Amino acid sequence: MSMDHGMEPSPVQPPPDRRRSHVYRRIAAGLTGGLAVGAFAIVAVTMAGPASAATTLGGGAEAHGRYFGTAVSASRLSNTALTNVAGTQFDMMTPENDMKWDTIQPAQSTFNFGPGDQIVSFARSHNQRLRGHNLVWHSQLPGWVSSLPTNQVQAAMENHITMEVNHFRGLFAWDVVNEPFNEDGSLRSDPFLTAMGTGYIADALRTAHAADANAKLYINDFNIEANNTAKSNAMFNLAQSLLSQGAPLNGIGFESHFIQGQIPSSLQANMQRFANLGLDVAITELDVRMPTANPNLNGQANDFVSVVNACLAVSRCVGITQWNVGDADSWVPGTFSGQGLATMFDNNYQPKPAFNAVLNLLNMGVTTTPTTTRPQTTPPGTTPPVTTPPPTTGPPGACTATYTPVNAWPTGFQANITVTAGSTAINAWTLTWTLSSGQTITQLWNGALTVSGTSVTVKNLSYNGSIPAGGNTTLGFTANGAPSTPTIRCTSP
Repeated sequence: MSMDHGMEPSPVQPPPDRRRSHVYRRIAAGLTGGLAVGAFAIVAVTMAGPASAATTLGGGAEAHGRYFGTAVSASRLSNTALTNVAGTQFDMMTPENDMKWDTIQPAQSTFNFGPGDQIVSFARSHNQRLRGHNLVWHSQLPGWVSSLPTNQVQAAMENHITMEVNHFRGLFAWDVVNEPFNEDGSLRSDPFLTAMGTGYIADALRTAHAADANAKLYINDFNIEANNTAKSNAMFNLAQSLLSQGAPLNGIGFESHFIQGQIPSSLQANMQRFANLGLDVAITELDVRMPTANPNLNGQANDFVSVVNACLAVSRCVGITQWNVGDADSWVPGTFSGQGLATMFDNNYQPKPAFNAVLNLLNMGVTTTPTTTRPQTTPPGTTPPVTTPPPTTGPPGACTATYTPVNAWPTGFQANITVTAGSTAINAWTLTWTLSSGQTITQLWNGALTVSGTSVTVKNLSYNGSIPAGGNTTLGFTANGAPSTPTIRCTSP
């Protein structure tokens, strides 16, 4: 059938080096859960800020206790432009195709670990961890599996899992079962469901756990990112059922193949409900596609920031993986006609606005207590006199706002605002300023935003309103229009 963004691709596979993992159905309005509006709150980590800002996505994520990974095929490891970015920007690696069944065991009892070994070697030479992808999936499945008598499928599945996980023992995580659901929440019909019923998923998890008890075991799927859809609810119910059975399920992977401007507003809440079950969650295959003829790079940057913010706000969101390194190796153009430009690096592996926006976000910290170590003011070896801390400026209870430009591009900019308490603690704060002509705020984090005409009001959120004397907290925003330096008024009740 004809292709459209969100539509299921033709059964004809793209060439092997561009072949991606999934078939898609239209993301219906009911599945998007609404578009992202407002701001996500970064609540997972409180930090005073690193001594120097991170220059890589992996380094920035590590400051928040997360990872930031990418996906690469072994066939592309000879591309030095790609590997230079893959090896320096990311701290987690996923093999795009090289650990799937049709590569690992193309014929029964004939195993080909070579391409996967190349990915492992590259990752370990760059001090990266690995997510194994994947063990059981209805697609990229060699014909011999589908031809097996049903009474032989379970043994074949268990043998495949055991052989592969044993060979690659020591990986951080495995996508054990990949994309088990249809869009209506029913399980996909495949040789495993036909032969074993719904129990094949628990059996696959137990088999993988027996082969490597230290690996984190995931179920991974797309179009489960929005809360309370048929598909996300089916995944939630499956997770509850597996946990009640004692199956070794450790996490849920949210693939997150998005269309620009259509990030579900309920993404954070949806991940949190899975985390509340005691499961880890991860953004496993992030990209944001858009029309190549009329791309909105700044809108894409806002979308990437929204997704990363959602992960940072959920304490059990362990990390984010961008699917492919750059636009040149992305699977999207070969699957969705007229669509592409879906990553944070362009066709020449140069950073796009999305990269800068995400890195700046990761480099932001929230400080709610002043430093307790005062700088040395007396020569070494002498005893400093007993003094009281120097007073801070401003009347009691007052607050000040410091505006710091972060980044700018032809059609917009990003800035941070630091709110600092005066000589006494404050319990809430409000910022007000006036937008310059042509400016519109597109995204704000760590605050509650209200805009009326050109008048901007930002109030604290529940976790960053109380600031001790001399302490501070930071918020940030992106905006369309030319950058300026506004006069910002800070008040505290």
